[in-house]
Amino acid sequence: MKKLLFLLTLLASFLVASPVFAYTVEKGDTMTKIARENGLTLQELAQANPQIKDLDRIFVGQTVHTPSSIIVEEQKTNNSDKTIIKASAIIEPKAKSENLSISDSDIDLLARIVRAEAQTEPFEGKVAVADVVLNRVESEQFPDTIKEVIYAPGQFQPVQNGEINKPADEESIEAVYVALTDQGEIDHDSLFFYNPDIATSRWLDSRQTTVVIGDHVFKK
Repeated sequence: MKKLLFLLTLLASFLVASPVFAYTVEKGDTMTKIARENGLTLQELAQANPQIKDLDRIFVGQTVHTPSSIIVEEQKTNNSDKTIIKASAIIEPKAKSENLSISDSDIDLLARIVRAEAQTEPFEGKVAVADVVLNRVESEQFPDTIKEVIYAPGQFQPVQNGEINKPADEESIEAVYVALTDQGEIDHDSLFFYNPDIATSRWLDSRQTTVVIGDHVFKK
């Protein structure tokens, strides 16, 4: 994996919208324990998980989102006392080479295919779908860019039916950022995925299954 530094200029009020990681609750976990182990306050962890209404009631297997570490620098401008807040998130992306750059449009496109393919899937399933695209970028079997992989003929149904053109939702965007980190490697190098209950083509049945998440079966 190659290191890529994402520099984001944000207003202070937007810091709570930073990328998140998905943590699966284990036996003995509490929200307080999870917050402490991730260097967060309980309030910060609660803000990142509005779906958890009762902080005293979490269950094994539940997904808890933990905001990624953000380095914040305050700089005074030369001509005024205005503060510029810069946030730098260092993540470990999947990359073919050190020269690979992932643009905002790449992230948006990847998030849109995640929404279209995995809107009803669990968060981990969304991350795995993004991983498949990134794995293809690395693979010699597929094109070298996110755009070319997604728009390759006959590869993704949302490209054919126009679903790819709908905007991504917040969780799909978060899933993309997680997929770009080592914490997002939950797909075991899959290059394909499908829902066997509704698939009309069965050629993936014979390929090696790597993981099953929600309704999707991931394959090498």
